[in-house]
Amino acid sequence: MNNLYPFIDKNSLEDFALAILVALGCMLIAILTQRIVLRHLNVIAQSTHTLIDDFLVEILTSTKPLILVGACLYVGTHFLTLSAGIEKLVGRAVVGLLILQAGFWAHRALNFWLQRRFATDNPTEMGSRAMTRGMISFVVRIALWVLVTLMLLDNMGLNVTALVTSLGIGGIAVALAVQNILGDLFASLSISIDQPFVIGDFIIVDELMGTVEHVGLKTTRIRSLGGEQIIFSNNDLLKSRIRNYKRMQERRAVFAIGVTYDTPPEQLEAIPKLIRAAIEEQNKVRFDRAHFKSFGASSLDFEVAYYLLNPDFNLYMDIQQAINLNLTRSFKERGIQFAFPTQTLHIAREPLHRHKTALDVARCGPHGA
Repeated sequence: MNNLYPFIDKNSLEDFALAILVALGCMLIAILTQRIVLRHLNVIAQSTHTLIDDFLVEILTSTKPLILVGACLYVGTHFLTLSAGIEKLVGRAVVGLLILQAGFWAHRALNFWLQRRFATDNPTEMGSRAMTRGMISFVVRIALWVLVTLMLLDNMGLNVTALVTSLGIGGIAVALAVQNILGDLFASLSISIDQPFVIGDFIIVDELMGTVEHVGLKTTRIRSLGGEQIIFSNNDLLKSRIRNYKRMQERRAVFAIGVTYDTPPEQLEAIPKLIRAAIEEQNKVRFDRAHFKSFGASSLDFEVAYYLLNPDFNLYMDIQQAINLNLTRSFKERGIQFAFPTQTLHIAREPLHRHKTALDVARCGPHGA
Protein backbone atom coordinates (compact mmCIF):
# COMPACT_ATOMS: atom_id res chain seq x y z
CA MET A 1 0.00 0.00 0.00
CA ASN A 2 2.91 2.35 0.75
CA ASN A 3 3.91 2.18 -2.92
CA LEU A 4 0.49 3.51 -3.92
CA TYR A 5 0.76 6.81 -2.02
CA PRO A 6 3.52 8.28 -4.22
CA PHE A 7 1.55 7.08 -7.24
CA ILE A 8 -1.54 8.97 -6.05
CA ASP A 9 0.42 12.03 -4.96
CA LYS A 10 2.21 12.36 -8.30
CA ASN A 11 -1.01 12.35 -10.34
CA SER A 12 -3.83 14.85 -10.22
CA LEU A 13 -7.52 14.18 -10.74
CA GLU A 14 -7.17 15.55 -14.25
CA ASP A 15 -4.47 12.96 -14.96
CA PHE A 16 -6.68 10.13 -13.74
CA ALA A 17 -9.64 11.44 -15.71
CA LEU A 18 -7.55 11.73 -18.86
CA ALA A 19 -6.18 8.20 -18.41
CA ILE A 20 -9.68 6.79 -17.93
CA LEU A 21 -11.04 8.65 -20.96
CA VAL A 22 -8.15 7.47 -23.12
CA ALA A 23 -8.67 3.88 -21.93
CA LEU A 24 -12.43 4.03 -22.61
CA GLY A 25 -11.88 5.61 -26.01
CA CYS A 26 -9.32 2.96 -26.85
CA MET A 27 -11.79 0.21 -25.84
CA LEU A 28 -14.54 1.74 -27.95
CA ILE A 29 -12.28 2.03 -30.99
CA ALA A 30 -10.91 -1.50 -30.53
CA ILE A 31 -14.35 -3.12 -30.16
CA LEU A 32 -15.85 -1.21 -33.10
CA THR A 33 -12.83 -1.95 -35.27
CA GLN A 34 -13.03 -5.65 -34.42
CA ARG A 35 -16.74 -5.82 -35.28
CA ILE A 36 -16.41 -3.89 -38.55
CA VAL A 37 -13.41 -5.90 -39.72
CA LEU A 38 -15.13 -9.18 -38.78
CA ARG A 39 -18.28 -8.20 -40.66
CA HIS A 40 -16.35 -7.40 -43.84
CA LEU A 41 -14.16 -10.47 -43.55
CA ASN A 42 -17.23 -12.70 -43.15
CA VAL A 43 -18.70 -11.27 -46.35
CA ILE A 44 -15.42 -11.84 -48.19
CA ALA A 45 -15.01 -15.35 -46.77
CA GLN A 46 -18.46 -16.39 -47.96
CA SER A 47 -17.80 -15.17 -51.50
CA THR A 48 -14.32 -16.67 -52.00
CA HIS A 49 -12.74 -20.11 -51.82
CA THR A 50 -9.42 -19.01 -50.34
CA LEU A 51 -8.44 -20.00 -46.81
CA ILE A 52 -6.65 -16.83 -45.73
CA ASP A 53 -9.86 -14.85 -45.13
CA ASP A 54 -11.40 -17.79 -43.22
CA PHE A 55 -8.23 -17.98 -41.14
CA LEU A 56 -8.36 -14.25 -40.32
CA VAL A 57 -12.00 -14.60 -39.25
CA GLU A 58 -11.06 -17.42 -36.88
CA ILE A 59 -8.17 -15.43 -35.41
CA LEU A 60 -10.20 -12.25 -34.86
CA THR A 61 -13.08 -14.24 -33.36
CA SER A 62 -10.70 -15.75 -30.79
CA THR A 63 -9.53 -12.31 -29.60
CA LYS A 64 -10.74 -12.06 -26.00
CA PRO A 65 -12.45 -8.85 -24.78
CA LEU A 66 -10.49 -9.03 -21.53
CA ILE A 67 -7.26 -8.80 -23.49
CA LEU A 68 -8.54 -5.69 -25.29
CA VAL A 69 -9.52 -4.14 -21.96
CA GLY A 70 -6.07 -4.84 -20.53
CA ALA A 71 -4.32 -3.39 -23.57
CA CYS A 72 -6.46 -0.24 -23.44
CA LEU A 73 -5.82 0.22 -19.73
CA TYR A 74 -2.12 -0.06 -20.46
CA VAL A 75 -2.46 2.71 -23.04
CA GLY A 76 -4.22 4.82 -20.41
CA THR A 77 -1.37 4.37 -17.90
CA HIS A 78 0.95 6.26 -20.27
CA PHE A 79 -0.82 9.45 -19.19
CA LEU A 80 0.03 8.79 -15.54
CA THR A 81 3.26 9.11 -13.63
CA LEU A 82 4.18 5.65 -12.35
CA SER A 83 6.84 4.53 -9.93
CA ALA A 84 9.40 2.01 -11.13
CA GLY A 85 7.77 -0.83 -9.19
CA ILE A 86 4.25 -0.17 -10.47
CA GLU A 87 5.50 0.36 -14.02
CA LYS A 88 7.28 -2.99 -13.87
CA LEU A 89 4.15 -4.68 -12.49
CA VAL A 90 1.96 -3.16 -15.20
CA GLY A 91 4.44 -4.19 -17.88
CA ARG A 92 4.45 -7.78 -16.67
CA ALA A 93 0.65 -7.85 -16.54
CA VAL A 94 0.40 -6.61 -20.12
CA VAL A 95 2.99 -9.10 -21.36
CA GLY A 96 1.12 -11.87 -19.53
CA LEU A 97 -2.13 -10.86 -21.23
CA LEU A 98 -0.39 -10.84 -24.62
CA ILE A 99 1.03 -14.32 -23.95
CA LEU A 100 -2.45 -15.57 -23.06
CA GLN A 101 -3.94 -14.01 -26.20
CA ALA A 102 -1.17 -15.54 -28.31
CA GLY A 103 -2.09 -18.91 -26.77
CA PHE A 104 -5.75 -18.45 -27.76
CA TRP A 105 -4.72 -17.46 -31.29
CA ALA A 106 -2.43 -20.48 -31.61
CA HIS A 107 -5.18 -22.74 -30.25
CA ARG A 108 -7.72 -21.46 -32.78
CA ALA A 109 -5.15 -21.63 -35.61
CA LEU A 110 -4.41 -25.25 -34.67
CA ASN A 111 -8.10 -26.18 -34.75
CA PHE A 112 -8.52 -24.38 -38.09
CA TRP A 113 -5.61 -26.29 -39.65
CA LEU A 114 -6.71 -29.67 -38.28
CA GLN A 115 -10.28 -29.20 -39.51
CA ARG A 116 -9.07 -28.39 -43.02
CA ARG A 117 -6.37 -31.07 -42.96
CA PHE A 118 -8.72 -33.91 -42.01
CA ALA A 119 -11.87 -32.73 -43.80
CA THR A 120 -13.44 -35.30 -46.15
CA ASP A 121 -16.65 -35.84 -48.07
CA ASN A 122 -16.28 -39.62 -47.96
CA PRO A 123 -18.66 -41.02 -45.28
CA THR A 124 -16.49 -44.11 -44.79
CA GLU A 125 -13.49 -41.96 -43.80
CA MET A 126 -15.25 -39.47 -41.53
CA GLY A 127 -14.91 -41.64 -38.41
CA SER A 128 -11.20 -42.30 -38.88
CA ARG A 129 -10.35 -38.70 -39.69
CA ALA A 130 -12.36 -37.37 -36.73
CA MET A 131 -10.60 -39.80 -34.39
CA THR A 132 -7.14 -38.86 -35.69
CA ARG A 133 -7.91 -35.15 -35.53
CA GLY A 134 -9.14 -35.46 -31.95
CA MET A 135 -6.06 -37.32 -30.74
CA ILE A 136 -3.57 -35.01 -32.48
CA SER A 137 -5.47 -31.95 -31.26
CA PHE A 138 -5.40 -33.24 -27.67
CA VAL A 139 -1.64 -33.86 -27.67
CA VAL A 140 -0.73 -30.58 -29.38
CA ARG A 141 -3.06 -28.56 -27.13
CA ILE A 142 -1.38 -29.98 -24.04
CA ALA A 143 2.04 -29.05 -25.44
CA LEU A 144 0.81 -25.57 -26.41
CA TRP A 145 -0.65 -24.69 -23.02
CA VAL A 146 2.30 -26.16 -21.14
CA LEU A 147 4.49 -23.81 -23.18
CA VAL A 148 2.15 -20.86 -22.48
CA THR A 149 2.20 -21.67 -18.75
CA LEU A 150 6.00 -21.77 -18.70
CA MET A 151 6.16 -18.41 -20.50
CA LEU A 152 3.72 -16.90 -17.99
CA LEU A 153 5.78 -18.21 -15.07
CA ASP A 154 8.94 -16.81 -16.64
CA ASN A 155 7.19 -13.46 -17.11
CA MET A 156 6.32 -13.50 -13.39
CA GLY A 157 10.02 -13.78 -12.57
CA LEU A 158 10.18 -17.45 -11.62
CA ASN A 159 13.24 -19.54 -12.53
CA VAL A 160 11.70 -21.70 -15.24
CA THR A 161 14.94 -23.59 -15.94
CA ALA A 162 15.16 -24.85 -12.36
CA LEU A 163 11.44 -25.66 -12.42
CA VAL A 164 11.74 -27.68 -15.63
CA THR A 165 14.77 -29.53 -14.25
CA SER A 166 12.95 -30.45 -11.05
CA LEU A 167 9.89 -31.48 -13.00
CA GLY A 168 12.05 -33.63 -15.25
CA ILE A 169 13.49 -35.54 -12.29
CA GLY A 170 10.08 -35.91 -10.71
CA GLY A 171 8.61 -36.82 -14.09
CA ILE A 172 10.85 -39.88 -14.32
CA ALA A 173 9.52 -41.16 -11.00
CA VAL A 174 5.95 -40.43 -12.02
CA ALA A 175 6.47 -42.13 -15.40
CA LEU A 176 7.69 -45.29 -13.68
CA ALA A 177 4.65 -45.26 -11.41
CA VAL A 178 2.14 -44.77 -14.23
CA GLN A 179 3.90 -46.63 -17.03
CA ASN A 180 0.77 -48.67 -17.80
CA ILE A 181 -1.28 -45.51 -18.23
CA LEU A 182 1.44 -43.97 -20.40
CA GLY A 183 1.56 -47.18 -22.42
CA ASP A 184 -2.17 -46.89 -23.11
CA LEU A 185 -1.75 -43.19 -23.95
CA PHE A 186 0.95 -43.87 -26.55
CA ALA A 187 -1.06 -46.83 -27.84
CA SER A 188 -4.06 -44.54 -28.40
CA LEU A 189 -1.81 -42.13 -30.28
CA SER A 190 -0.53 -45.03 -32.37
CA ILE A 191 -4.11 -46.09 -33.14
CA SER A 192 -4.94 -42.55 -34.24
CA ILE A 193 -1.93 -42.25 -36.54
CA ASP A 194 -1.65 -45.80 -37.91
CA GLN A 195 -5.43 -46.43 -37.91
CA PRO A 196 -5.67 -50.25 -37.76
CA PHE A 197 -9.36 -49.56 -37.14
CA VAL A 198 -11.62 -46.53 -36.76
CA ILE A 199 -14.98 -45.79 -35.18
CA GLY A 200 -17.67 -47.79 -36.96
CA ASP A 201 -15.42 -50.69 -38.01
CA PHE A 202 -16.47 -54.25 -37.23
CA ILE A 203 -13.47 -56.06 -35.75
CA ILE A 204 -12.65 -59.39 -34.13
CA VAL A 205 -10.08 -59.47 -31.32
CA ASP A 206 -9.18 -63.03 -30.37
CA GLU A 207 -12.62 -64.55 -29.64
CA LEU A 208 -14.43 -61.22 -29.10
CA MET A 209 -16.11 -59.23 -31.85
CA GLY A 210 -18.13 -56.07 -32.29
CA THR A 211 -18.33 -52.55 -33.73
CA VAL A 212 -15.87 -49.89 -32.53
CA GLU A 213 -17.79 -47.17 -30.68
CA HIS A 214 -15.11 -45.09 -29.00
CA VAL A 215 -11.32 -44.80 -28.96
CA GLY A 216 -10.14 -42.99 -25.85
CA LEU A 217 -6.82 -42.16 -24.26
CA LYS A 218 -6.75 -45.36 -22.20
CA THR A 219 -9.44 -47.68 -23.53
CA THR A 220 -11.29 -48.63 -26.70
CA ARG A 221 -14.97 -49.57 -26.44
CA ILE A 222 -16.63 -52.09 -28.75
CA ARG A 223 -20.33 -52.91 -29.00
CA SER A 224 -20.74 -56.67 -29.41
CA LEU A 225 -23.40 -58.41 -31.48
CA GLY A 226 -25.16 -59.34 -28.24
CA GLY A 227 -25.49 -55.67 -27.31
CA GLU A 228 -23.05 -55.51 -24.39
CA GLN A 229 -20.07 -53.14 -24.42
CA ILE A 230 -16.59 -54.67 -24.45
CA ILE A 231 -13.78 -52.48 -23.12
CA PHE A 232 -10.16 -53.09 -24.13
CA SER A 233 -7.02 -51.46 -22.82
CA ASN A 234 -5.38 -49.73 -25.81
CA ASN A 235 -2.01 -51.29 -25.03
CA ASP A 236 -3.47 -54.80 -24.79
CA LEU A 237 -5.53 -54.22 -27.93
CA LEU A 238 -2.49 -53.42 -30.07
CA LYS A 239 -0.75 -56.56 -28.79
CA SER A 240 -3.65 -58.71 -30.02
CA ARG A 241 -4.42 -60.05 -33.48
CA ILE A 242 -7.15 -57.83 -34.94
CA ARG A 243 -9.32 -58.77 -37.90
CA ASN A 244 -11.00 -55.75 -39.48
CA TYR A 245 -14.04 -56.73 -41.56
CA LYS A 246 -15.06 -53.17 -42.41
CA ARG A 247 -12.17 -52.83 -44.86
CA MET A 248 -13.07 -56.01 -46.69
CA GLN A 249 -13.60 -55.23 -50.38
CA GLU A 250 -15.33 -58.54 -51.11
CA ARG A 251 -16.16 -61.60 -49.05
CA ARG A 252 -15.05 -65.11 -50.02
CA ALA A 253 -17.48 -67.82 -48.92
CA VAL A 254 -16.64 -71.52 -48.77
CA PHE A 255 -19.12 -74.26 -47.89
CA ALA A 256 -19.44 -78.02 -48.31
CA ILE A 257 -22.28 -80.38 -49.14
CA GLY A 258 -22.44 -84.16 -49.11
CA VAL A 259 -24.58 -86.63 -51.07
CA THR A 260 -25.24 -90.30 -50.41
CA TYR A 261 -22.94 -93.06 -51.65
CA ASP A 262 -25.64 -94.56 -53.86
CA THR A 263 -25.70 -91.46 -56.09
CA PRO A 264 -24.95 -92.50 -59.73
CA PRO A 265 -21.75 -91.17 -61.38
CA GLU A 266 -23.80 -89.26 -63.96
CA GLN A 267 -25.51 -87.27 -61.23
CA LEU A 268 -22.22 -86.73 -59.40
CA GLU A 269 -20.83 -85.22 -62.59
CA ALA A 270 -23.85 -82.89 -62.90
CA ILE A 271 -23.74 -81.61 -59.32
CA PRO A 272 -20.96 -78.96 -59.88
CA LYS A 273 -23.01 -77.50 -62.75
CA LEU A 274 -26.12 -77.36 -60.57
CA ILE A 275 -24.17 -75.61 -57.85
CA ARG A 276 -22.75 -73.08 -60.30
CA ALA A 277 -26.20 -72.31 -61.69
CA ALA A 278 -27.61 -71.82 -58.17
CA ILE A 279 -24.83 -69.35 -57.32
CA GLU A 280 -24.89 -67.39 -60.57
CA GLU A 281 -28.62 -66.76 -60.18
CA GLN A 282 -27.78 -64.39 -57.32
CA ASN A 283 -26.81 -60.74 -57.71
CA LYS A 284 -23.47 -59.33 -56.53
CA VAL A 285 -21.70 -62.71 -56.52
CA ARG A 286 -18.87 -64.24 -58.54
CA PHE A 287 -18.62 -68.01 -58.83
CA ASP A 288 -15.19 -69.43 -58.07
CA ARG A 289 -15.29 -73.24 -58.06
CA ALA A 290 -17.23 -76.40 -57.15
CA HIS A 291 -15.46 -79.78 -56.92
CA PHE A 292 -16.08 -83.36 -55.86
CA LYS A 293 -13.54 -83.15 -53.09
CA SER A 294 -13.41 -86.41 -51.15
CA PHE A 295 -15.01 -89.63 -49.99
CA GLY A 296 -16.31 -88.95 -46.52
CA ALA A 297 -17.20 -91.40 -43.80
CA SER A 298 -20.87 -91.28 -44.71
CA SER A 299 -21.06 -89.03 -47.79
CA LEU A 300 -19.51 -88.01 -51.09
CA ASP A 301 -18.27 -84.51 -50.32
CA PHE A 302 -18.30 -81.44 -52.59
CA GLU A 303 -16.54 -78.16 -51.76
CA VAL A 304 -17.86 -74.86 -53.12
CA ALA A 305 -16.32 -71.36 -53.17
CA TYR A 306 -17.70 -68.05 -54.42
CA TYR A 307 -17.14 -64.32 -53.88
CA LEU A 308 -19.67 -61.82 -52.57
CA LEU A 309 -18.94 -58.43 -54.14
CA ASN A 310 -20.35 -56.62 -51.09
CA PRO A 311 -18.76 -57.30 -47.67
CA ASP A 312 -22.01 -56.80 -45.73
CA PHE A 313 -22.57 -59.80 -43.45
CA ASN A 314 -26.37 -59.71 -43.53
CA LEU A 315 -26.33 -59.65 -47.33
CA TYR A 316 -23.96 -62.62 -47.29
CA MET A 317 -26.37 -64.61 -45.10
CA ASP A 318 -29.31 -63.74 -47.37
CA ILE A 319 -27.45 -64.90 -50.47
CA GLN A 320 -26.20 -68.08 -48.80
CA GLN A 321 -29.76 -68.88 -47.78
CA ALA A 322 -30.99 -68.36 -51.35
CA ILE A 323 -28.24 -70.64 -52.69
CA ASN A 324 -29.12 -73.35 -50.18
CA LEU A 325 -32.80 -73.20 -51.12
CA ASN A 326 -32.00 -73.37 -54.85
CA LEU A 327 -29.77 -76.41 -54.31
CA THR A 328 -32.45 -78.12 -52.23
CA ARG A 329 -35.01 -77.67 -55.03
CA SER A 330 -32.59 -78.76 -57.78
CA PHE A 331 -31.49 -81.88 -55.91
CA LYS A 332 -35.08 -82.85 -55.07
CA GLU A 333 -36.15 -82.54 -58.73
CA ARG A 334 -33.34 -84.91 -59.79
CA GLY A 335 -33.67 -87.37 -56.94
CA ILE A 336 -30.28 -86.52 -55.45
CA GLN A 337 -30.23 -87.09 -51.71
CA PHE A 338 -28.19 -85.11 -49.22
CA ALA A 339 -26.16 -87.33 -46.93
CA PHE A 340 -26.33 -87.28 -43.19
CA PRO A 341 -24.20 -89.23 -40.71
CA THR A 342 -25.19 -92.90 -40.94
CA GLN A 343 -23.59 -96.27 -40.20
CA THR A 344 -24.25 -99.58 -41.89
CA LEU A 345 -23.77 -102.61 -39.64
CA HIS A 346 -22.95 -105.92 -41.37
CA ILE A 347 -23.60 -109.04 -39.20
CA ALA A 348 -21.94 -112.32 -40.20
CA ARG A 349 -24.15 -115.42 -39.54
CA GLU A 350 -22.69 -118.78 -38.35
CA PRO A 351 -23.17 -121.81 -40.70
CA LEU A 352 -25.95 -124.20 -39.71
CA HIS A 353 -23.61 -127.10 -39.04
CA ARG A 354 -20.89 -126.73 -36.43
CA HIS A 355 -17.81 -128.72 -35.50
CA LYS A 356 -17.99 -131.29 -32.76
CA THR A 357 -16.50 -130.22 -29.49
CA ALA A 358 -14.68 -132.44 -27.01
CA LEU A 359 -17.83 -132.57 -24.89
CA ASP A 360 -19.85 -133.88 -27.85
CA VAL A 361 -17.28 -136.60 -28.45
CA ALA A 362 -17.36 -137.60 -24.81
CA ARG A 363 -21.14 -137.84 -24.84
CA CYS A 364 -21.72 -139.52 -28.13
CA GLY A 365 -18.44 -141.24 -28.86
CA PRO A 366 -16.06 -140.65 -31.76
CA HIS A 367 -18.55 -141.96 -34.34
CA GLY A 368 -21.61 -140.11 -33.11
CA ALA A 369 -24.67 -141.26 -31.22
